[in-house]
Amino acid sequence: MISDAAYSLRPALERNLAATPEPATEESHARPIPRVNIQAFCEDQETASVIQKAFEDRRLSKAHVTLQMGGVEAAVAFYRDASTPNLIIIESLLDRVEMISDLERLAEVCDPGTKVIAIGHFNDVLLYRELLQQGISEYVVAPLKVAQVIESISSVYTDPEAVPVGQVIAFIGAKGGAGSSTVCHNTAFAIAGTLENDVVIADLDLPFGTAGLDFNQDPLQGIADALKSPERLDEVLLDRLLSRCSDHLSLFAAPAMLEQHCDVDASACETVLDVVRENVPWVAVDVPHLWAAWAKEVVLKSDHVVITATPDLASLRNTKNLVKHLKVARPNDRPPLLVLNQVSLPKRPEISVKDFTHAVELESKVVIDFDAQLFGTAANNGQMIEEVSDKSKPADAFRSLADLLTDRSEQKSERTSLLGPVLDRLRLMIARA
Repeated sequence: MISDAAYSLRPALERNLAATPEPATEESHARPIPRVNIQAFCEDQETASVIQKAFEDRRLSKAHVTLQMGGVEAAVAFYRDASTPNLIIIESLLDRVEMISDLERLAEVCDPGTKVIAIGHFNDVLLYRELLQQGISEYVVAPLKVAQVIESISSVYTDPEAVPVGQVIAFIGAKGGAGSSTVCHNTAFAIAGTLENDVVIADLDLPFGTAGLDFNQDPLQGIADALKSPERLDEVLLDRLLSRCSDHLSLFAAPAMLEQHCDVDASACETVLDVVRENVPWVAVDVPHLWAAWAKEVVLKSDHVVITATPDLASLRNTKNLVKHLKVARPNDRPPLLVLNQVSLPKRPEISVKDFTHAVELESKVVIDFDAQLFGTAANNGQMIEEVSDKSKPADAFRSLADLLTDRSEQKSERTSLLGPVLDRLRLMIARA
């Protein structure tokens, strides 16, 4: 049997492997993996391909990962002359008895504290229970999904009683003046109002940010103070730096001062956003229209990306480039959400919504018509669109975007369906018949 000394592992929660597994989604909301060494030894080429794709995911960007073929035999031979990493992912094609025997040989060459995820090809409850009793962190049945691999690795390093980590939404404009900041602020306002969960708007346009103006706030401190000393940021300091806009919405404002040095360090930005997402369920990041290293990292490592574009050629070209880059860099995440803004501007020739979406190969589920009076009034008064006119089409558009980001769009369609009451009465008549 595998000794506890060889594997000092956190036991996983038992699940019924005999039940028919639900299809794994390709999208994962797993926590980012810390800076650990992970080595995988596979026997099946398809499994190796899936693990390699998982290793390229943004959530494993801090981990040092290697993969090779050969399974248990290769692992045992390798670790006779080398120390074991933080986590070993081992695949076996053998049945229960032979697999346990092989893992006992692996245990003999493992250092204390090494964690192990075993991949097998038999949906065997007895094998799963026995592996957990002997200290294996997780047993996963092939064939695998990329999201399944990421979730399994994350579960090894996540306290099951820990508070779920918040989700980061990056809002970026396809070009300057597309209205990305307005979309970010109004969508965050809608999320806070719809879900009644805490939302923080992080304005990363340090010299020219408009979040303070849009919410009629002028805080003395904000996100620039956190970025200067990210190692000092904790829950207490975060509460002091945030400016509260409503019961569920807070603002991490930009200084909007040209006298201050506004270069942003990528690691400092990541640290600050990590602290924020540990304290609130949603973080809406207003990313300025630039492609510096730190801004690129914020976008690529966010849970969701919203691109705001206007129906013109420059926006079309830039949106197409952004969508192409994001799909390659984030293969395991949902595609970015496209918002077409300032549509139907009077006397302006523009690309139709159909032609625009066809060219960028991405559907625009939110289209916001140009309304100079409504948006101008909101901007001048320091209000959100919903506060000025909650029954307007733009207000509906922002609520729709909030529902899409929070996976509430299907629930909303069921609630607001005109046929809902008719169908309910029909079901009642059938039940009574």
